[in-house]
Amino acid sequence: MAFLNFGKAGAGADWAIVGLGNPDAKYRGTRHNAGFAALDHLAAAWGCAVDRAKWSGLYGIARVDGRKVLLLKPLTYMNDSGRCVGPAAAFYKLPPQRVLVLCDDITQEPGHIRIRASGSAGGHNGLKSIIAHLGSEDFPRLRIGVGAKPDPDYDLANWVLSRFPPEAARAVADRHADIEAACRLILAGSLPEAQNRYNG
Repeated sequence: MAFLNFGKAGAGADWAIVGLGNPDAKYRGTRHNAGFAALDHLAAAWGCAVDRAKWSGLYGIARVDGRKVLLLKPLTYMNDSGRCVGPAAAFYKLPPQRVLVLCDDITQEPGHIRIRASGSAGGHNGLKSIIAHLGSEDFPRLRIGVGAKPDPDYDLANWVLSRFPPEAARAVADRHADIEAACRLILAGSLPEAQNRYNG
């Protein structure tokens, strides 16, 4: 693991919110890009353009309830997400506990979300890469249900890179307002309240 030296938070940003996905247009609307879609919703809701290039990603700085929040989209492809997240967190002197990651979750049905304060990658390669580059599992994550494989033999890569059917796409999009509200609570230090309100 590459352990980074984090100073005091607040050198230009109080928090980071990272949306995970794959950058090419052909991946838009796929299950693996649920984190990108959620971050796009946050950016629109908070009037922030995520269009500045750095750390092999795109970013913008939003002001949310008096806090400066780095909104970040790694352009490294999912499995190498940490190569963007680690340097960005180090640049803003953000400890892992102030890096909130939005990502897909095949263990939950579309329209379900699960918020955790920390934990293992749980088989998610994007989270695995971020853990390696932050040198810690102690960062919050909001996992967005995208549905399980239709059968155990179905290829996982093909599943997460496939698009939602219309009903599932609506179920996920309908939770974007709740995701924004949950993010506001987490930024305010009320992660347990966010869990109680929005998990499941």
